[in-house]
Amino acid sequence: MAIDVKICGITDEAGLRAAVEGGARYVGFVFHPPSPRALSAETARKLATLVPVSVTAVGLFVDPDERELHALLKNVPLGMIQLHGKESPTRVMSVRAITGLPVMKAIGIGTVDDLAQIAAYESVADRLLFDAKPAANAKSPGGNAESFNWALMKGHVFKKPWLLAGGLTAQNLPEAVAASGAPGVDVSSGVEDRPGHKDPVKIREFLDAAKRL
Repeated sequence: MAIDVKICGITDEAGLRAAVEGGARYVGFVFHPPSPRALSAETARKLATLVPVSVTAVGLFVDPDERELHALLKNVPLGMIQLHGKESPTRVMSVRAITGLPVMKAIGIGTVDDLAQIAAYESVADRLLFDAKPAANAKSPGGNAESFNWALMKGHVFKKPWLLAGGLTAQNLPEAVAASGAPGVDVSSGVEDRPGHKDPVKIREFLDAAKRL
């Protein structure tokens, strides 16, 4: 595959199978109750045990505390933590130490001014994810089918690998990658047939589009 792809918000075996068989490098499980994609620990455990070693199972958390992290990791085999809240660089380091897992930090982008915060995370996170900055009334910090000006990322060289997220679909993926220069992408709502439910056909279409880039 020309670019890395993460299918986030997996909730059932059909969606997981489509992602794995289609060539996704990452699959994401959401542990943020306001999200329609949020999973119980038991459901996440069952799905995570089906993820092959060639694919990284990513747990998405929003400002988690130690108890939440320990409880999930005790039962769910994850390969990476995604922090999608307002976690500081110091907190990112703390989560890496607490879990012993690599951390992907999501950063909301709305205008060029938001790029200034990236440098502080480059030295502490293992990967970065640039998503559309959520609206003030948004229930979740991501997965809102909102995009941002992809051209803001063009030409920037970051110290860590990064993914582009926010409003991506199989149809706009080529434009998004060309405009941003993204080496990887993250999709959730763009491969759903209704909020919180992944459509295997749309997943395959998205991954096929990524392969053609």
